[in-house]
Order: sequence, then C-alpha cells, then structure tokens
Amino acid sequence: MDDDEVLQLPADTLRLLQEFNTEKDARAKQFEELKSKAESDFEGKLSMDFFGEDWNASQFWYTDETARTLARQLLKDATKDSAIAVVSAPSVYVALTNILAEESELPRPKLCLLEIDTRFEVLGSDFDYYDFEQPLRLPAELKGKFDRIICDPPFLSDDCQTKTALTVRFLAREWSESGLRFISCTGERMEATIIKLYAKIGVKTTGFEPKHSKGLSNEFWCYSNFQCEDWRWRAD
Repeated sequence: MDDDEVLQLPADTLRLLQEFNTEKDARAKQFEELKSKAESDFEGKLSMDFFGEDWNASQFWYTDETARTLARQLLKDATKDSAIAVVSAPSVYVALTNILAEESELPRPKLCLLEIDTRFEVLGSDFDYYDFEQPLRLPAELKGKFDRIICDPPFLSDDCQTKTALTVRFLAREWSESGLRFISCTGERMEATIIKLYAKIGVKTTGFEPKHSKGLSNEFWCYSNFQCEDWRWRAD
C-alpha cells in the first residue's frame, strides 16, 4: 500500500463504529447533565442508561423489573428509622430512589450505595466508595447501621463472596434472622458458599431469578432470609 493511500474499512464496520461512538457520546452527555443536576441538589427520576456497563469490571445492570422487585422488598415495612445498604448493586439503588420519588406517602429510610465505580459519586452523600478487596475499609459511622441489606458480589469466587460477607456483617444492625432483612444476588454455583456464610441469619435459596438488561450467560439466583409475594424458598 502506498504511503499516501488511506486505509478503508468496510462500510458495515464503519457504520457500527459510528453507531457505537454516537451512543457513547450520548451517554457521556447524559452523565454530565446528571452530574450537573446532582450538584444542584436535583431530585428526579434516575436511569441506569446514564451509566454504561463495564463488563471488564463485572458490571451487569438488572432489568428495571428485577431492580424494582428487589427494591420493593427492601422497602417493605420500612420506617423512617430504617436504613438500607446497597452493596455493588447500583441498579437497585436507582430503583429505590425512583420508587420513593414516585410514592411520596412511603417512609423515607436512609439509603447508602457502596460501589467501586466513582461515576456514582454524582449521587452525593448516599454514595460511599467500596472495594470488596478491602471489605472493612468503610466509614466508621456505617458500622451496625443497617437493618436492610442487598449485595451483588462482582465475582463468582469464594474469595469475593467471603469478603462481601465481611462487609455485610460490618454494616448489619443485628446479625440475626429477625433483625436483618437480607438479599444476595449471585451465581447459582455460589449456592453452597452463600448458605454457609449467612447460615446464622437464615439465608436460603429462593425461586426468584434476577434478570439482566443485556443478558448473562451464568445462571443467576436470589438468596434471602425471608419469603414474600415475589419469591418462595426452593425445595431442598
């Protein structure tokens, strides 16, 4: 090829590249708008569309239906004195804030998102940086504060699940079946590990299967220490 000859990509490849860049630019614009609104104490409807998934960081957002189902179970029977910790599950946090914005009659529990992705700093004081590799490196004021916790450990490994459980124990107001409303969403193959880690608070495998907006190849299950209208425990 001559030095001055321009490399030409196939037309369909160019089209896909253009679509990708257009979508990326649109998300970046939405994110900057969200950041600006957050800095102005904006209160309105959030969307996970503002935050693109990073598969390399094991980010897989739930569908709106799944996120709202999980959020409603965390809000059930909550009071103004309740506190909800959302560990590595930002789409559930977004669902919580949207439900509370839509239904003004609901009590307003304290919300906290623990997440490694610093883009969520736009959420303000509800955000706390969290890296599961350092499970107890958290603000002291969060210790023993929460009576409702959901976690979605980013990796399907005993190490990640165990470190996340240390975080949950740190956050929990009580470490008992009656004192903590708890949900963990993770892979089916982590079942034995989850049941062992959370045996004291009565966690069991449920029949509810969380769905992800862009699909997920691994079979994904929901584990909790309570039954409800959205799920029952699986038969042994």
